[in-house]
Amino acid sequence: MKCGGVCIYVHGTIKFTNINLYKYCREQDLEITAVKPEFFERNLIVFCVYRAPTGDLDYFLKHVDIILNTLHNSTTDFILCGDWNINYIGTNNNKARVDNLLSTYNFIATVHFPTRITNISTSSIDNIFTDGSSNYTIKPHIHGLSDHDVQLLLLEKSAPTISSHETSYIRNINQCTLAEFQSLLSWEQWEEVFGVVDVNTMFNNFLNSLKPNDPYMGRTTPLTSKRSILYIYSTNIGTE
Repeated sequence: MKCGGVCIYVHGTIKFTNINLYKYCREQDLEITAVKPEFFERNLIVFCVYRAPTGDLDYFLKHVDIILNTLHNSTTDFILCGDWNINYIGTNNNKARVDNLLSTYNFIATVHFPTRITNISTSSIDNIFTDGSSNYTIKPHIHGLSDHDVQLLLLEKSAPTISSHETSYIRNINQCTLAEFQSLLSWEQWEEVFGVVDVNTMFNNFLNSLKPNDPYMGRTTPLTSKRSILYIYSTNIGTE
C-alpha cells in the first residue's frame, strides 16, 4: 500500500506555524503532521495522524509518546485527530493501549459514534482526542466523498484581549439576507456602470457601489463581531 499521507487545511484568515514531524513518520505505521494556529489566548497544536490497519502499533505508540512528551507543557492544548484504524465501539486491546498512553497526557476520545459504515460492518476508527477539561461539541457529518464520515469538533475558548482595530467582524449571509440584497440591487439604475465603455472603469464602478459602507450591504448584512470558536474537521478521503 503506497501513496498515503496526512494533511491539515487551515482557513486563510488564521495565522499558523508548521511543526515538522517528518522524522517520526513511517509509512503505514505512523503518518503525522501538526500545525500551531495563532487563534486562542493559550497555545494550541493540532495533530493529524494516520495508521494503517496493519500498521505496527508498538512503533505508533512509542513515537506518538515521544512527540507528545517533546511538545507537551502546561500552557499548550493539544488536539489529535485522524484515522487511527482502532475501533472505539466496544472494547479491545488496541483501544486500551491507546487510551492508556493518551490518558497520561489527560487526553480523552471524543468520538463515540460510527465513523465508517459498510454493508457488512460498523466501526468507529476515526477519532479526535482532546484535553479532558476542554469544552467541546462533537457531531458526525456524512459528506459522500469517502467511506469514512466527517467528525466535526467545535471547541470554544475565550478570545484573547486585543485592541479594537484587531477585532474580527463577519457578515450574516443567509437566504433571507441574500434575497433582500438582490431585491435592493434590482432597484438600482446602474448608470455609472453601463454608462461607460471601458470595461475596467465599468468593473471598478460596480465594485465601488458595493463598498462596506454602501446602503445595500450595510442594510442587509451588517458587520457583527466574531466569536472565537475553532472548528476541527476530521475525515479520511480515501478508503481503509
